Amino acid sequence: MLEAMIHGFILAFGLILPLGVQNVFVFNQGAVQPKFLRTLPVIITAAICDTILISLAVLGVSVVVLEYYWLKTVLLTAGICFLLYMGFVTWRSTPIVKEQKKSVLITTKKQIAFAMSVSLLNPHAILDTIGVIGTSSLKYIGVEKIVFAVVCILVSWAWFISLAIIGRITGKIDRTGRFLAILNKISAIVMWGTAVYIGLTFIK
Repeated sequence: MLEAMIHGFILAFGLILPLGVQNVFVFNQGAVQPKFLRTLPVIITAAICDTILISLAVLGVSVVVLEYYWLKTVLLTAGICFLLYMGFVTWRSTPIVKEQKKSVLITTKKQIAFAMSVSLLNPHAILDTIGVIGTSSLKYIGVEKIVFAVVCILVSWAWFISLAIIGRITGKIDRTGRFLAILNKISAIVMWGTAVYIGLTFIK
């Protein structure tokens, strides 16, 4: 059981740590929202989406997705288009400075909708959870498999909460928005790079 806990923690943390559109969105919302409570819809939505993906992966859906070539093709094609588009939007986005916040903050519904889209339409995240976590869970059975899944899910929740808190602290320090502007540019490059990498891997 201890092995399953350690394995789940290291694996989930390693997969969720890299910079990506989902992480950047949670971080940015933490930075621009006037109160931490206003960031909760994003945190909860992103965490629930990850919980669903991890649960489906551990339950064996990964086998189905990876077995059908057409399903994988549709998933990857839609995901690549999404990453290319989000990279473009992120590159052109302007960080919100303190004076602008009140007039341009997005609504709770838009927060939830966007958090769902960056969580469920990101092929990199889906392949990580379904492909890597799902495959890794095959070595466990019974209680150990449950423990493995729960630890992965808890890491996800803890990460998004921490990311929003770090974003809030950064937003208070970075009044000009320069750091967020650089972060957006880096994130856009990562998204485009991920899209190209997935495309090349699929072609091969």
